[in-house]
Amino acid sequence: MNLSNQNYTPGSSQPFIHNNEDEIDLKVLLFNYLQFWPLIFAFMLVGLIGAFLFNRYSNPIYSVQSSVLIKDEQSGLSMDLFESAGFGLQGKNNIENEIGILKSYSLAEEALNELNFNVEYFSEGLIRDVQQYDKLPILVEVDWDQPQIVGGLFEVEVLDNNSFEIKIVKQEFSVFNPDDPFYKSKLDKEIELKKSVYSFGEIISGENYSFKIEQISALQGEKIQFKLIDTPSLALKYKDALTVSPINKQASILNLGLETPVRKLGEDYINKLMEMYLQRDLDEKNRASESTVIFIEEQLSGITQSLESSETQLQKYRTENNIFNLSEEGAVIFERLQELGKEKSQSELNLKYYQTLSDYLVNNQSGELVAPSIIGVTDPLLNSLVESLSQLQAERIRLRTNYSDELPAVRDNATRIENTKKALKENVNSAIQNTRNVIADLNNRISSIERDVNSLPETERNLIGIQRQFSINENIYVYLLQKKAEAQITMAANMPKNSILDFAKSGQIPVAPKSKLNYLIGLILGLILPIGFITIKDFLNTKIEDPKELEHQIKVPLIGMIGRSNTDDNLPVLNSPRSTVTESFRSLRADMSYLSANKEKLTILFTSSISGEGKTFVSMNMASVFALMGKKTILLGLDLRKPKISEDFNMPNDIGMSTALSSNTPWRNTVKKTSHADLDVILSGPIPPNPAELLLQDKFTQIIEEIKEEYDVVVFDCPPVGLVSETKELFALADINFYVFRQGYSMKGNTAILNNLVEKGGVSKMYGILNDLHIDKGYGYGYGYGYGYGYGGNSYGYHEEVQLPWWKRALKRKS
Repeated sequence: MNLSNQNYTPGSSQPFIHNNEDEIDLKVLLFNYLQFWPLIFAFMLVGLIGAFLFNRYSNPIYSVQSSVLIKDEQSGLSMDLFESAGFGLQGKNNIENEIGILKSYSLAEEALNELNFNVEYFSEGLIRDVQQYDKLPILVEVDWDQPQIVGGLFEVEVLDNNSFEIKIVKQEFSVFNPDDPFYKSKLDKEIELKKSVYSFGEIISGENYSFKIEQISALQGEKIQFKLIDTPSLALKYKDALTVSPINKQASILNLGLETPVRKLGEDYINKLMEMYLQRDLDEKNRASESTVIFIEEQLSGITQSLESSETQLQKYRTENNIFNLSEEGAVIFERLQELGKEKSQSELNLKYYQTLSDYLVNNQSGELVAPSIIGVTDPLLNSLVESLSQLQAERIRLRTNYSDELPAVRDNATRIENTKKALKENVNSAIQNTRNVIADLNNRISSIERDVNSLPETERNLIGIQRQFSINENIYVYLLQKKAEAQITMAANMPKNSILDFAKSGQIPVAPKSKLNYLIGLILGLILPIGFITIKDFLNTKIEDPKELEHQIKVPLIGMIGRSNTDDNLPVLNSPRSTVTESFRSLRADMSYLSANKEKLTILFTSSISGEGKTFVSMNMASVFALMGKKTILLGLDLRKPKISEDFNMPNDIGMSTALSSNTPWRNTVKKTSHADLDVILSGPIPPNPAELLLQDKFTQIIEEIKEEYDVVVFDCPPVGLVSETKELFALADINFYVFRQGYSMKGNTAILNNLVEKGGVSKMYGILNDLHIDKGYGYGYGYGYGYGYGGNSYGYHEEVQLPWWKRALKRKS
């Protein structure tokens, strides 16, 4: 028969195979936690109460939503030409760039500069303060042009319609300096106001603060709290709080969201942010028209004076020489000169534009470029390059607003700008040279016609010259005025390319606190915390608790489990024969028939690692259970250092084994009768000075042999093998050796002592017993027959039944 610790189940009459160890582990784990159910229930209740209080007294948070349509740019001739040139400019808006603009610090700052968010007002509540935004009882006006203390909390109590009392509630102040707005210095000293009572409209000033409070609708006795916040801090706060995302991957509609405890405040902020976003887009479009108007006005300022001078000269000459019209021949010549002069003026204006554009490129100037088409340049490639450069520069401004220069998109933008400038420089240089050639050709043609003028009378020749100069200036002046009007009309007609689909609107139901989720979190925390504590406690526990774990650790079979007695009686077998503990000893006795088959007489040894593990309790009751079945049994108290048997049998320890070994007293004279006819006891006797030497002498072996001859069952109650050495010599005298462990008492390291005895000490027929097993630990169910009986008052079956708790009965029914 194989009695290895892998397949032997104590308390059964045959080997038993564990087929479902995972299920057993879960049951054991469940029972281990259920014994602490009051603690777990209390924590879960506290968690639910905490969630209720959090939901009840937290400020509700609302979600404010809006949407913006990002329109695609229409691809035109200039874009097609630029794409064909290989510069790779995308014709559509980059949605990620637009998201970056909407979430940028600069746009948030622009929006906040238009709003009055720098003062937050609160009304004091019983548990929490409530922020006020609309219909304020007072208005705090702050002078942000000088350093101001920010971050702390003031409280105003209205005394009457003309005065109020102010005090500082929280001193967590920092100093905001408008000259260095991004670096606030924390105040180490407390701020003290010069006085506590002020009049409404009176300036409250001191070191690093200056503001005044105006009365609006505050009532006498009303208390209002407020704190000052600088715009850079607000911009960072709202920048991080704003969420911007496309409705899906294919759409160019962006959703803007903000969570805030004040719905109207969130709506005002998002609406203003979208307004500034569209205004920025419009400003970028208008910059090109504004640059065109400025360029034209610069040209007009020079031509106006020339036009006035030539007009005055023409009138004077006509008056003085009494000539108003040219002859037919002179009119033809003048018309030819006027046409060539007009062409020359246009070419000179184009040349001036090309030179301005060349200086812009050579000097790496910034700002908007004047479109060539505005001046009358019809070169499609030049128009395309200028338009593309303007778009790339606008994109660079947007990217640098939100990203560093090391970002790949920024570097790519810079590369495309350089490539575009290079191509534009080559085109402009070629245009300058071509224009100069055109002007030179026109000059030659004009000189040729001027030779025909010499054939006219002197008066007519002079009139043609003066009238020609006036006509040239007039044509240029009219042309520039026309172009200026066109630019102004374009600027007036400009509209943002993007548009608002939905203005900001707040939801009616708060998004936080999430009541159901908080209850769930409170419940889970109330469950996890005690379970975690129990798990850590068990993990750090160095005592033996789980029989299954003990069975896996020892190198011998775990042959029996002895439950905890529900009385103080250490002899339940004799005094309570129907108790469950007695039944566990009967079960162990039945198992021994397989350990010592076909033996009429039996010697059994009980030992343990240390004192207190119950080896004496087990040995006394094991001897008693054999005596009850009619076996002539003797119990030997061999623990000569710390005798205990005499107390439990109410016998004086005046004579015993130490007496027989240290004197000539026959061992039979040391035998004492018990209340049961078949059970005798030899006590340990008076404590000798040399207990180890007494047990190791030959006389002891001879006494044991004689005792074996007279008794059917001999039970050794030996001293702990982990503390004394003589027990090791006694193993050879026994037929069966039992090593006793005690649940919740024996150290897990004690299993090494038993394993060393078997592996290195050569002890054979060694078996383990787990004493004081109590079912409250949760290890009694599903492990084997021996666990079903004998665990204190919580038993079932045929012996002194005690009602189990409801949860144990329910689990038993399921199993």
